[in-house]
Amino acid sequence: MDGSRHEPWETLKMNFDFSEEQNALKDLSAQIFEGTSNYDRVEEIEKTEDRFDQAIWEELAQANLLGVALPEEHGGLGFGLLELCIVLEEHGRSVSPIPLLQTLAMGALPVAEFGSTEQKNMILPEVVTGKCILTGAFQEWGINDPYSSSLKAEETNGSWSLTGSKPAVPAANIANYIVAPAITGAGDIALFLISTNEPSITISNSSTTNRELHGEITLNQHHAELLGTVNEGKQALTWTLERIHTAIAASAVGCCAKATEMMAEYTSEREQFGRPLSHNQAVTQRAADCYIGTDAMRLVLWQAAWRLDSGYPAAEEVRTAKWWSAEVGQQVVHDVQHLHGGMGADIDYPVHRYFLWVKQLENMLGGGSAQLSELGKLIASKAKVAAGVA
Repeated sequence: MDGSRHEPWETLKMNFDFSEEQNALKDLSAQIFEGTSNYDRVEEIEKTEDRFDQAIWEELAQANLLGVALPEEHGGLGFGLLELCIVLEEHGRSVSPIPLLQTLAMGALPVAEFGSTEQKNMILPEVVTGKCILTGAFQEWGINDPYSSSLKAEETNGSWSLTGSKPAVPAANIANYIVAPAITGAGDIALFLISTNEPSITISNSSTTNRELHGEITLNQHHAELLGTVNEGKQALTWTLERIHTAIAASAVGCCAKATEMMAEYTSEREQFGRPLSHNQAVTQRAADCYIGTDAMRLVLWQAAWRLDSGYPAAEEVRTAKWWSAEVGQQVVHDVQHLHGGMGADIDYPVHRYFLWVKQLENMLGGGSAQLSELGKLIASKAKVAAGVA
């Protein structure tokens, strides 16, 4: 996927064709997810205590896909966010219960970007081999503003400790480390690396909409390591959130794409009044909306991922991608389930899982209304700058 720069940068043109390496990555990801994860397997794992498919995790590690966006010097493939999104889309198609988005987008990417040499050497090789699971505590109480963290950080003789609680930390029950923002004594926000293997952290797990386990974590003067510096804390948090939002959109695209394919197959085979459902004009039109909506979701996703990888401003594109994944994604899976009729409401039939996954992804770090609000602020700020208003 290439782009050529023109002046001004707002007129950038893009080629959305995947490169040979990206196509190979997509094919390998699809092969692993399709070969290892099926609906019976997903249902089986959902009944286990940890709700974690260790077998497919190990296969991804053996194929080095857990290192897709991590530096080569730490054993990774050295690709970027766009390639990670390719893998996440395939994961969304399988709805396999593994913490892929959490480990790579929420944890490994900020460690790779802002971590010290020691932190990188300690964690990233273990992530690549599948031995270390990461997650992020970015969701907040109340209005869910990650910049107003409920965690307080205190420094004593160069050592940091955190106190407070965080809601809805995905995969907290199996994570080795949690990346979380916290407010320092000076009122600044910074990113911290939290080990879960200490008595000063309490994790209370709850089952969520898509049957994942999310944990409420409570810290009591819990030792933590600073990621980067306090001065770059807000910038580091913004950098991380933009990649998490984009990764969420990629997972939602995969869910919607697979759900739409299942709907097309079902309505083509299911007969009513002596002919397939897909021969009815109303069904065809609604199915076309699902296809168009999913394709538009994918378009804005690739735009956001490519701009982030290329170093261009991407705040508006990221919010746009997350809005489409939340609002249009939810419309797609609603329509898919409706077009399945009674089978769409049958929890023994696999299509309902895509509805649950997209609903969960929709509300992660803010739904459609929250994204529109932030997008409006960005557009208004740009308009003020253009008009020369302070």
